[in-house]
Amino acid sequence: MTDVGRSAGAAASREDGLVRRHRLSTRIWHWVNVVAFVVMLMSGLMIFNAHPRLYWGQYGANPDPAWLEIGEDGGRGYLRVGELTVDTTGVLGVDGQRQRKAFPGWATIPSSYNLALSRRWHLTFAWVFAVGIAGYLVLSLANGHLSRDLLPRARELRPASLWRDLVHHATLRFPKGEAARRYNPLQKLAYVGVLLVLIPVMVLTGLTMSPGMDATWPWLVDLFGGRQSARSIHFIAAWLLVLFVVVHLVMVVLAGPLNEIRSMITGRYRLPQEGRR
Repeated sequence: MTDVGRSAGAAASREDGLVRRHRLSTRIWHWVNVVAFVVMLMSGLMIFNAHPRLYWGQYGANPDPAWLEIGEDGGRGYLRVGELTVDTTGVLGVDGQRQRKAFPGWATIPSSYNLALSRRWHLTFAWVFAVGIAGYLVLSLANGHLSRDLLPRARELRPASLWRDLVHHATLRFPKGEAARRYNPLQKLAYVGVLLVLIPVMVLTGLTMSPGMDATWPWLVDLFGGRQSARSIHFIAAWLLVLFVVVHLVMVVLAGPLNEIRSMITGRYRLPQEGRR
């Protein structure tokens, strides 16, 4: 295509509001992460089913006090966190078929109890996830994407700025026009928190639970206060990632799912026009 043709195409895109939002590499990375995260979560729930209790410290076994436990008592399922106990019959502890499982088969990989196979699924896709994230971070540092687009500026971290952005989200007042091409402060904080805090914590706590890594890098055990503490932190971080995904999906639906999903499939995004709700 000639320069004139490219210019005409770009002008036409601007006129109908379509802009290029995501590169091909970003789109591929996004959808690979979707698959990897779902498989890791579901296989992780099966691993948890092998011992549905969480502890703090170095050790943890059935007689030890657990801070979180999912179990069954007299045919009733329950979730206990500290001193709080909630009846979860039919969902957790005892599923709809009255089988004793912390998490039901429809939420786990594999659906029937198989600790060895779930570990294979989990570790295989953990490598896919970790390598993809590491590559993304390296490229983001190299091309300036991290500092230019993701790291919030000092003025964006001011209480007034954060409060204004929070009010806009709560009242569904999403950015319009050129402002829609940039991440807002809450988005930046969420993405940076996931990329630079939650995911590294997930990776490091996962390594801490490996006896081989404990022998190679014994400082990991000390860093997290013991293998059982690392398991608890791993579990908490995983559910914080689930919360992030849920909020992300809700925002996609509220902002216009067709436009948002199209941008992550084709790379093209239609800028919301000023003055439109």
